[in-house]
Amino acid sequence: MRAVRFHEHGDESVLQVEELDRPDPAPDEVLVEVAAAGVNPVDTYFREGSYEPYGLPAIPGVDAAGEAVAVGEAVEGVAVGDPVVATGLSSTIPGGYAEYVAVPDDRFAVLPAGADLVAAGGAGVAAVTAWRALIQHATLRPAETVLIHGGSGGVGHAAVQVAAATGAHTIATAAEGYHDAVRGLGADAVFDYGRDDLAAAITDAAGGDGVDVILDHRLDEYLGFDAEVAAQGCRVVGIGENDPAIGFPNSAAARGTDLNLQLMSMFNTPSLADALADIGSLWGEDVSIEVADSYGLEEAAEAQQDVMTESFLGKLVIEP
Repeated sequence: MRAVRFHEHGDESVLQVEELDRPDPAPDEVLVEVAAAGVNPVDTYFREGSYEPYGLPAIPGVDAAGEAVAVGEAVEGVAVGDPVVATGLSSTIPGGYAEYVAVPDDRFAVLPAGADLVAAGGAGVAAVTAWRALIQHATLRPAETVLIHGGSGGVGHAAVQVAAATGAHTIATAAEGYHDAVRGLGADAVFDYGRDDLAAAITDAAGGDGVDVILDHRLDEYLGFDAEVAAQGCRVVGIGENDPAIGFPNSAAARGTDLNLQLMSMFNTPSLADALADIGSLWGEDVSIEVADSYGLEEAAEAQQDVMTESFLGKLVIEP
């Protein structure tokens, strides 16, 4: 099979396409013929070596989706030919930038028949992060108001759909060019995050009392703002930042609302398989992934560069 590998940590130039033996699934694995693999910022962190150490050489790609072509003897609930989605790959497990990938049974779920497997290839990190943040950590309820920062991004556009599926009043921020698309995903109101009166606009859209839940992907920039627009007892779930030094510029504002801050990583999800199954139950009807662009294996370096530097709605994927 053909796969992208790197033999040392470094920039995009360390990625190369190689011919490898097709893996045989272990008893607890399913072998997937990859239709698409999502391209995530975390893929670049693993490649650079800034995240946990890899066993080198390594195949990148945390996400993948495709058709099951072989099933280990200890795996239940999946048959050859089933469409599956996987995530949590490529740390100690070969990743999705390949024609085939062997996936442990705790990291995949079966999708409905006829599912768009190219879109599903970009679902894992984005959808599981959104689901865990809003449903498991924030316990978002239908009568509540939620603010999704970066509603056009990978996690953000999945989170808008998850929030809308719960019946919550959903507010998002996004660049102006994406407002119509984000509304189309289910947001009730979308605001440009560069506007001067953003806090007042969000508070007004929330009915004047502030928001109940916030999904924040840039804690170093927005944590103080979150406290400004928070309703009493607001739950903020932080999933990322550009600068690791985060903090409240005015802690009194946060204390004044009894604000709750939960920091999370998708990789700490107790059961990726269960979270993927929950998302799979909504797939196509309430939640789907917008594919902004697709790349071949030979274009993996370009894809990883673009995921860090370009603006787009949804996700980038590699189609082997």
